[in-house]
Amino acid sequence: MEYKTTIGLEIHVELKTKSKMFCDCANDPLEKHANVNVCPVCLGHPGTLPVINEEAVRKVLKTGLALGCEVPEHSKFDRKNYFYPDLPKGYQISQYDQPLCKDGYLKVQPAETTDIGISDIPLNFGGYRKSTNRTGIRIRRVHLEEDTGRLIHEKDQSLVDFNRAGVPLMELVTEPDISSAKEARQFAEELQLILRYLSVSDADMERGQLRVEANISLQRQNPKSRGPAKRVQNPK
Repeated sequence: MEYKTTIGLEIHVELKTKSKMFCDCANDPLEKHANVNVCPVCLGHPGTLPVINEEAVRKVLKTGLALGCEVPEHSKFDRKNYFYPDLPKGYQISQYDQPLCKDGYLKVQPAETTDIGISDIPLNFGGYRKSTNRTGIRIRRVHLEEDTGRLIHEKDQSLVDFNRAGVPLMELVTEPDISSAKEARQFAEELQLILRYLSVSDADMERGQLRVEANISLQRQNPKSRGPAKRVQNPK
């Protein structure tokens, strides 16, 4: 039976900054020793106060402008409360209804073509080089938050490394405009090129600097047997 595929992406990107999001601990993804780049702020000790990383804000705004986003006059941070061992504060400082950037788009090749090149990356402030065979994927928002720690599971115990806790993390949310797995991959690859070109992030997936989560909806194409859409969400 034929199904119509609808996909929306949530993409997390670790930003390339010297320090963490709300403290002056080193942002070093290559650090091999656990729990050395930590302080009372990123460990969530009582009485500590966060101080925002201005460079992280600039990198998110740069990315938003490159993707043709609107930059609102006002933006705010929220607390996302959940309890998990890798979240020392018991909440994550994030954004939702008033992000730094919103309503952008990124052009990718249609699924039947593969000729994506560096000449097709966006120009400054959302302008694109002229092309007649590229489709646009709408971007709902680009916002800023802090990363969590890292869990290490061994045979009879689980350990927590907080070196990554508090690292500046950019989240990009698309509209459900993607119609195939190939198109989703092309979007991620094109975004990776842009992030590296702007020096916003190294965007190495094998190091967790670029993480793609897919929200997938499948709907029957046959109108006589049409039923509710089946949703599959990729686990984090």
